[in-house]
Amino acid sequence: MFEAVLLTVITAATPLLIAAIGELIVERSGVLNLGVEGMMIMGAVVGFAVANQTGSGTLGVIAAVAAGMAMSALFGFLVLVLVTNQVATGLALTILGIGFSGLIGEAFIGIPGLRLPDLYIPVLSEIPFFGPVFFQQDALVYISFALVIAVAYFLFRTRLGLVLRSVGDNHGSAHALGYSVIRIRFAAVLFGGACAGLAGAYMSLAYTPQWVENMTAGRGWIALALVVFSSWLPLRVVIGAYLFGAVSVLNLHAQAVELDIPSQLLSSLPYLATILVLVLISANRRLTLVNTPACLGKPFVPDR
Repeated sequence: MFEAVLLTVITAATPLLIAAIGELIVERSGVLNLGVEGMMIMGAVVGFAVANQTGSGTLGVIAAVAAGMAMSALFGFLVLVLVTNQVATGLALTILGIGFSGLIGEAFIGIPGLRLPDLYIPVLSEIPFFGPVFFQQDALVYISFALVIAVAYFLFRTRLGLVLRSVGDNHGSAHALGYSVIRIRFAAVLFGGACAGLAGAYMSLAYTPQWVENMTAGRGWIALALVVFSSWLPLRVVIGAYLFGAVSVLNLHAQAVELDIPSQLLSSLPYLATILVLVLISANRRLTLVNTPACLGKPFVPDR
């Protein structure tokens, strides 16, 4: 029973973790992208469509990443080049993604999907309990952990990571030192879009291998909250993602043990938890300000 619970928590947490770690890089650069939900849903539908048509899950994942990057490139052009409002543009991108994904996915509703295969690590996968839980997962689960480690190393152990954080903390000073703020932020936005698309691919190729309209169901917004919850620190994102993943699967296991709790209430718990976490963090001003990029959401207009 406990093994089954852990397996469902991992599958529920993985798309949140991937999307949140990408958004963390975006926000560390000083850009606030509220279009994560739209990028995720586009990644989900494009990944499913390509995998269905080609019979290759790998091509589906690549296409999903490309779709997320295309959406993020549009966002980056609007907010970094045309200097549109980041909040309004992100919301518009989410609306666009939800509507466009419904149009693309209409032909794929009800069609059986292609599930990404699990990777069986020799010897380790045969260990009782630990083997099935940790060493018999699909590739995207392992990629999610690799992303966390890589991002943590990049941010705090490399010169480029220092430059990225500098741009997010004081874009004027970074520009004065000769760094291209717009290029750095654009690269960060593209990375965030790639991660959002990858998270969407996980939804339609691993979590539930089928296409259902609006299947991300607000997970992009939860990923945004996770970045704040983690205080913009990569390793804390893992804790937050698995905490929210556990809450999100509580409904399934509560029904299995026949708890007398309305399913609608249990289904709303992840979103209620998101609101509660944001309220608590906002109340703790010190925690909010420690790692918050000072230029988050502020446009950069270079001297002409």
